[in-house]
Amino acid sequence: MSASNQPVGHYSEIAPGTTKRVEVEGEPVLLCNVEGTIYAIEDTCTHDGGELDQGYLEGCQIMCPRHGAFFDVRTGAALTLPAVLPVRTYKVRIEGDSIFVEG
Repeated sequence: MSASNQPVGHYSEIAPGTTKRVEVEGEPVLLCNVEGTIYAIEDTCTHDGGELDQGYLEGCQIMCPRHGAFFDVRTGAALTLPAVLPVRTYKVRIEGDSIFVEG
């Protein structure tokens, strides 16, 4: 994935403690607002392919709704079993209210 030339979302649409699923070059990406900072991760659990946007964000951790694995949205690290592999993270650039994601 290369740098997104088009904004994938707006900062004002994602309140702290919430997420928003977007598509970047056909790939599902989850934008997560942690205390005002936007992080972007792949929206697919590495354990069984569950959609992380269906889980919940607690601080900097997102929980997969299928089996309860937690991931750190800042680093992508798998924090609890059954997941052992990290999720992919993406660089985020904010210009004004526009959010851009880079692979």
